[in-house]
Amino acid sequence: MSSTILIVEDEERIRQFLQRGLGFEGYRVEAAADGSTALELARDNPPDLVLLDLMLPGIDGLEVCRRLRAVSDVPILMLTAKEAIEDRVAGLDAGADDYLVKPFAFDELMARVRALLRRAQPNLPQVYRFADLELDTGTRQGRRGGVTFDLTAKEYELLELFMRHPRQVLTRDVIFDRVWNYDFGGESNIIEVYVRYLRQKTEQGGMLRLIHTVRGIGYVLREES
Repeated sequence: MSSTILIVEDEERIRQFLQRGLGFEGYRVEAAADGSTALELARDNPPDLVLLDLMLPGIDGLEVCRRLRAVSDVPILMLTAKEAIEDRVAGLDAGADDYLVKPFAFDELMARVRALLRRAQPNLPQVYRFADLELDTGTRQGRRGGVTFDLTAKEYELLELFMRHPRQVLTRDVIFDRVWNYDFGGESNIIEVYVRYLRQKTEQGGMLRLIHTVRGIGYVLREES
């Protein structure tokens, strides 16, 4: 089951940007534009992590942080345009676990989100399932048709990306960015090579193909049509 992240941000453009980005990464997302709404959402549906803006209308971020911390150990990542040392100290003293100054790179935000979630749930491996294919994040092995298969580090990362975004066409650029973290260049066939490796392992015994090529665009994990 994916983690739930509560975004508390009054600037609509940033709030929507975070909702889209975190949703694409496979997280369940709730959002609030003010402190009062955030506290209600956190009470009614406790999140696994809170992204909390410091400057909020009504109840400010520091007070929201204090109230959340008084009743919960939920990880809190504070976001703010203020970069003075005293502001960072105030946020951490209020109970925030980490601090990120705007403007920030989304990749850095995601790294901090993953780190905070790992710290909060260190021993909870997850099993992704699509059709009859499974991927165990604890053992880092795949399983299909009762057959378990091992994966190299990059095979695992690529299959996890597909399993987190089933039926969604992933472009080559997205795959490069999420799995290899830099651009190999348009002529590289590294993705094709690793997709072939995954197909060999997931199609053993003549099982139907699940990883399909979308010509000229990328790949998609879906059942045979």
